[in-house]
Amino acid sequence: MFSKKMVIIVVGILLVFFNMTMLSVTSKRSLTAPSGVGRILVPMVAPFQKAGARSIRAIKGVWEDYFHLVTVSKENRELRHALNELNEKRNHYMEMELFNSRLREFLKFKNQTKREVLAAEVISKDSSAWFKTIMIDKGSLDGVEKGLPVVVPQGIAGQVIDVADRYAKVLLIIDRNSAVDGLVQRTRARGIVKGESDDTCLFQYALRKEDVKARDIIVSSGLDGVYPKGLLLGEVSGVVRRNAGIFQEVRINPFVDFEKLEEVLVVLTPHEREP
Repeated sequence: MFSKKMVIIVVGILLVFFNMTMLSVTSKRSLTAPSGVGRILVPMVAPFQKAGARSIRAIKGVWEDYFHLVTVSKENRELRHALNELNEKRNHYMEMELFNSRLREFLKFKNQTKREVLAAEVISKDSSAWFKTIMIDKGSLDGVEKGLPVVVPQGIAGQVIDVADRYAKVLLIIDRNSAVDGLVQRTRARGIVKGESDDTCLFQYALRKEDVKARDIIVSSGLDGVYPKGLLLGEVSGVVRRNAGIFQEVRINPFVDFEKLEEVLVVLTPHEREP
């Protein structure tokens, strides 16, 4: 019925009480009784005094340990709270640093282009494996129109295909329904950049006789009436020239990391066909 700690405390209290009683009796008798009585009582009382002292020390130790554990537990909670706050601040500063780094790249790109651009934040992505689209937080009230190109400092991201007042949907160039007129930067060979289901692209309709090699850079030609000329699209990762046919098969790795898109630029200036 009683815990071990409770039994120890009760026994300790009884020993202390008995010890104090015996000491009182001994003290009184030592003043009135002959010294022989004291010599008899002291050996009798001494073991109880010793046990009482041990009990008191034990109880005191348990009490001190309890308060020490309470203090340590409180300090641990305070330290964990302070550590969580420091981690939150560190994460916040890290996010701000990354955002500022991306912002500097966007500002650099904006200063290099002669076209008017609008910064927008990516607020959602299509979870379907068949469609590669994103939603941005700018719409018709911000000047966004259907058909406008969407870019990032690394290159072309896609094209606006649907617009609401405050939102717009962007078809990414890795979608199968996307098509961008492109050029091999080195040889000026033309083709159409089409999306693939594995987040890569194909450079289609490049003539078999054209000089296209792995690691060639593909840029926009500006002849499709959508994308400005000279924007980066991707790097050639492989070329297959078959014995039959007039076209070669060219595979491209886009420069844009579509899994990490957080901000984009919508090119607001109407595109003019360039020679």
